Amino acid sequence: MNTNLSGRTALVCGSSQGIGLASAIALTQLGCRVTLFARDPDRLAQAKNALAEVDDAHHDTASADFHQPESVLGAASAAMERAGGAFDILVNNTGGPPGGPIAEADGQAFLKGMTSHLVNNQNLARLVLPGMKANAFGRIVNITSTSVKCPIPGLGVSNTVRAAVTAWAKTLAGEVAADGITVNSVLPGFTDTARLASLFDAKATRQGVGADQVRDDAIASIPMGRLGTAEEVAAAVAFYCTPAAGYITGTVLAVDGGRTPAF
Repeated sequence: MNTNLSGRTALVCGSSQGIGLASAIALTQLGCRVTLFARDPDRLAQAKNALAEVDDAHHDTASADFHQPESVLGAASAAMERAGGAFDILVNNTGGPPGGPIAEADGQAFLKGMTSHLVNNQNLARLVLPGMKANAFGRIVNITSTSVKCPIPGLGVSNTVRAAVTAWAKTLAGEVAADGITVNSVLPGFTDTARLASLFDAKATRQGVGADQVRDDAIASIPMGRLGTAEEVAAAVAFYCTPAAGYITGTVLAVDGGRTPAF
C-alpha cells in the first residue's frame, strides 16, 4: 500500500495543538513537508519543534486569526509561496463554535461560525486548487464532527456549521475529482483534547454537576469504553492524504469508537 508522501507539501490548519498538530505529525511521518497554520505564534513554534523531532525537513509556520478571513488568506498565500508556489494537501481544521442550545443562539453566532469554518475553507480551497490541478494531485481533508451524522445536543451552532461544511465538501469533491483531487471529511467523536475538556466543563456548569461526571457519562456512551486520542483521528486524516486513498472522495469517516448511532 502506497502511503509515501515524500516530496509533498501540506498546509494544516489549527495545528498548534490537539488533532491538528497530531495530523501534522502523522503527515510528517509519511515524508510530507508541513506548514503549520494557527493563531498563536508561540504555540506554533513549539509545534514546529515537535515536527523537527520526527523529520528535520524544512517545515514552516503561518499565523492568523481564523475569525478574519482576509488575514487567513493573506498568511496562507505567503506560506504557499515559501513552500514553492503550491500545496499538495490542505487540512481544514479550526476550533468549533461555543456550545449551547440552538434556540438561545443569535444570528451573529452563526455568522461567526460560518466565517471561521466555511468561508475560510472555501478561500483556502480556491487558493490551493490551481496548483493541485497543475500537478494532477491534491488532497483536501476537513476535520469536522460526528454531529454531521447525528446532531449533538447542546452544540446547536456547531451542528449547523459542521453540516454546511460537509455539504460544501461533497459538492467540491464532485467538481474536482477528474483533476486527481480528493475531498473528504474526518468526523472525530469524543477525543481527549483541550477542546473536549472545555465542552465538558461548560456542560457541567450548565447542569450543576462535576466535570468528572460529565466525562464519565460521555465515556459510558462509547461502545469502546474510552475517549479517542488525537493520534487516532490523525491516522485517518493522514490516510486520506496518501496515494493509497486516491479513489476515495466525497466521503465522511467517523472516528468515534462506535458511538454514532447512524450508518
